[in-house]
Amino acid sequence: MSDALPLPRVLLFDLDGTLVDTAPDLARATNALRAHHGLAALPYPVIRAQVSNGGSALVTLALGLEHGTEGHAAARAFLLESYGRDIAAESRVFPGLESLIGAWSRPPRSWGIVTNKPRAYAVPLLEALDLSPDTLLCADDLSVKKPSPEPLWEAARQLGVKASDCWYIGDHRRDMQAARAAGMIAIAVGYGYLDESDDIQTWLADRWFESPQALVRALQHS
Repeated sequence: MSDALPLPRVLLFDLDGTLVDTAPDLARATNALRAHHGLAALPYPVIRAQVSNGGSALVTLALGLEHGTEGHAAARAFLLESYGRDIAAESRVFPGLESLIGAWSRPPRSWGIVTNKPRAYAVPLLEALDLSPDTLLCADDLSVKKPSPEPLWEAARQLGVKASDCWYIGDHRRDMQAARAAGMIAIAVGYGYLDESDDIQTWLADRWFESPQALVRALQHS
């Protein structure tokens, strides 16, 4: 890398759209919700663009029900139950990243995940994919979640490192906000679940990568 950043001791990843491509299974659950209401399936790219915004956003996309309106909570429960029944049917680690986390699985390096996904879904997904992060912080582990920096700080604390020893890698603007607030190196990736209006180059990141392969190459040559 030109103007190279210090090689990180710790890699921390967002989960959906950054480390694991979960969109196929979440799209299946979203269209199951629509079918339950007698509606036709939405195109996969339309659903994929909203996956990083969570289950409530997928309910709004599927049925037009905003968070807090009548029927939204029941619809979200239906969607998540459908998703949880087969959580990793098509979900896969993005190409190249398994070798990267393998390289960061040997001391003194380590790696982890900080996600806004609830633990009830994150843990079975990781188990199905045989992923064993050194730390895992989920949406319901603390009283706050990203873009607050506290989950990132807690991950660093559990790993016994300083925030400045960590890269935080994500596919959403809130990931960069959390990383900056936490004092970590903010790494934006453009291969995740982006809306048409998203331009990762406008996010306040330290580096931007358009593919998992580019991210891997950068770390291999840091």
